[in-house]
Amino acid sequence: MARSLAIAELIQQIPSLRAGDDLLLNGTLFTARDAAHKRLAQLIADKQPLPLQLANTAIYYCGPAPARPGDAVGPCGPTTSARMDPYTPLLLSQGVRITIGKGKRSAAITDACRTYQALYCVATGGVAALLSRKVTRSEIVAFADLGPEAIWRFEVADFPVTVALDSQGNNVFELSTNR
Repeated sequence: MARSLAIAELIQQIPSLRAGDDLLLNGTLFTARDAAHKRLAQLIADKQPLPLQLANTAIYYCGPAPARPGDAVGPCGPTTSARMDPYTPLLLSQGVRITIGKGKRSAAITDACRTYQALYCVATGGVAALLSRKVTRSEIVAFADLGPEAIWRFEVADFPVTVALDSQGNNVFELSTNR
């Protein structure tokens, strides 16, 4: 059974969570895809101020579709996480504690999760409309010119994810089916 946790509480529990744990997230997620990651990395390299505080945050690899009237957000499914691999260790070093997307990650990301005591979680792909129902509020917080690839702040309630890489280096994609 999935555990419902506030994101701040989840961050405190990172050392005790394991690959395969099902969670329902509550609180603030920031979205960021390829273009936003590239800009954040450039700002860090140039020692420029960042448009948001990265410490103790969760980043969801998502580019939401426009919302229908009355909805907080349009369909907002996860994108392929491996495309963010070149930027992830840097962002984890800046304090990001949780990343969320879909698919496998490289060995470098497993190592970075261990080094920075972070988690990589997967959200189910193909259910973008259902995931949008878990977003109660959304707003663009940075890089508005990128449209759906801007950085958005989502307030979520019972947003379903599974821990794929834990802070001990365990990988759900490599676990035995006889668990």
